[in-house]
Amino acid sequence: MRKLESVTVYCGAKMGNNPAYASAARELGKQIAKRNLRLIYGGGKVGLMGEVANSVLSCGGEVTGVIPHFLNDMEVAHTGVTECITVDNMHERKFQMYKESDAFIVLPGGFGTLDECMEILTWKQLGLHNRPIVILDIDGCWKSLKALFADLTTNEFANGASINLFSIENQVSGVFHAIDEMNQ
Repeated sequence: MRKLESVTVYCGAKMGNNPAYASAARELGKQIAKRNLRLIYGGGKVGLMGEVANSVLSCGGEVTGVIPHFLNDMEVAHTGVTECITVDNMHERKFQMYKESDAFIVLPGGFGTLDECMEILTWKQLGLHNRPIVILDIDGCWKSLKALFADLTTNEFANGASINLFSIENQVSGVFHAIDEMNQ
């Protein structure tokens, strides 16, 4: 069992079209701070990234942002975080976030969030880590991803055990219970 001290949250640099996404990001931030965990995230102050980071900070928690040089302008780096790690590219960003974290949570997001989610799942499938991964499916935002995972299993591109690599939760309240279950 790995001691849980930090958690990476993958999420969008945009808010999405459902207010429930931002609400979930803020609630997740509160829960991270309440548990005295350090948030590791993509370093931006906009979108869901900004919501979760600001929530952790407003509750007195610690936040480490990891952002590539070229995204400083696009995502507008959060200057109020506890620590900001600037890296050269997206590959270094993902690896740095992986190195810093004891568990991974996936909120709604776009292609970048999906990329981060799939990479961390693949690394777990390959045995490179055994850390908890929770996908937070707010209002069905990841329903197509869940269907894809089922299709991969049905078509035998992933075995049935692959479904146990992660947990899908519909509410923030289930996230840390799922992490605790996977971390035993």
